[in-house]
Amino acid sequence: MSSSASSKGVKLAYMLAVVNAVVIGISFLFVKMSLDYASPFDTLTFRFASAFAILSIMAASGLFKLNYRGKPLYKLLILSSMYPIGFFTLQTYGLQDATSAEGGIINALAPLATLFLASVFLKEKTSRIQKLSILLSVLGVSFIFIMKGNGIGFTHMKGVLLLLLACAAFAGYSVLARSVSRYFSTSEISFFMVGVGFAVSLLFSFASHMWEGSLRSMMTPLASMTFVLLILYLGVVQVATALMGNYILSRIEASRMGVFINLSTVVSIAAGAWVLSEPVAWYHFIGSAFIVAGVIGTNLRIRKEELAI
Repeated sequence: MSSSASSKGVKLAYMLAVVNAVVIGISFLFVKMSLDYASPFDTLTFRFASAFAILSIMAASGLFKLNYRGKPLYKLLILSSMYPIGFFTLQTYGLQDATSAEGGIINALAPLATLFLASVFLKEKTSRIQKLSILLSVLGVSFIFIMKGNGIGFTHMKGVLLLLLACAAFAGYSVLARSVSRYFSTSEISFFMVGVGFAVSLLFSFASHMWEGSLRSMMTPLASMTFVLLILYLGVVQVATALMGNYILSRIEASRMGVFINLSTVVSIAAGAWVLSEPVAWYHFIGSAFIVAGVIGTNLRIRKEELAI
């Protein structure tokens, strides 16, 4: 690959990182709305089912090709065990014993965890300014939730521990995806991950309903056209974020990609205020400024590094 093509790929990756954060931030609203119709795990199952159906149609239509022959599939299995399986499972059970605010604060730690793992396993080097910028973005998210009067309490330690493990799982995925992208295309990684996510979430939902004796009610939410439309939208989002996320991690460092996660918090605040008329206080603006400044600071030296590729 020429340096010019590589440079364009890096620029596209950064553009997609911003788009990805915006899409994820907006999707929080639709996830919240879908939970009015189904349990978290059922919603996740239908969401993965929708995404896998979309990817299957795309593959059958020839929009992308899949070739897993002779490739290290065990790497994809390990990757999928971290995300989406590990991340969503730990997050779902963690939020049962912790508040959503605690989940938001702990999720903001993902860039720091990614930075640590990337430096250990990928030998990625970051400057002092970049480290401080990542920390600034984390503080921005934490500041927003703490000012809302929802810090991390010691009464929910089980949930907090599970959420920390979810954070570590996402960081592990971000680091491992950089290595896996050498063997598989973005579409192959995304198709496999979403397919495994659908199979495992379906198994969990089925087993849960069997245990509770409520198997017949599993399909009840599909009677609502609103829920069906929400799931279709979330399926499209799942496909888009999977493709974008895997492409981004194939082009830029995991530590740089990780900080964009916190940008979705700013988008979700803005979307909540606009669509759901949720109140916006002064601390939202200050925290958002910290987050944006952190994202910019982490990626200030893009130009010089592109010239060195």
